[in-house]
Amino acid sequence: MVEDEYLIAMELKGWLQEAGIEVLGPVPSVDQALDLIDNHRLDAAVLDINLGDGSSSYLVADRLEVLKVPYLFATGEPHSAKAGGYNDPPWLEKPCSKTDLLRTLGDLIAA
Repeated sequence: MVEDEYLIAMELKGWLQEAGIEVLGPVPSVDQALDLIDNHRLDAAVLDINLGDGSSSYLVADRLEVLKVPYLFATGEPHSAKAGGYNDPPWLEKPCSKTDLLRTLGDLIAA
């Protein structure tokens, strides 16, 4: 999970853990996310697009695509995904509900 807002990150992580999902992170930066990807086998990822330091998680999405790891964007700016040229991954507009997150992530992993 890549999320730079601590409270949002903890809420999303809690929802995922309650559903029995092992969560790596959350991490707030591209470099930390790339380290996680390089050092762990991932089944899926949840990415915030705009990170607090002015960077975006697009480099992370690119790496995940190369590795064929499914991901979704959870963002306060849903048009950022399409503006960045990412038309295929699902996205959730924050604040999202627990139900929407778990359903979208489950669908993503099942596909």
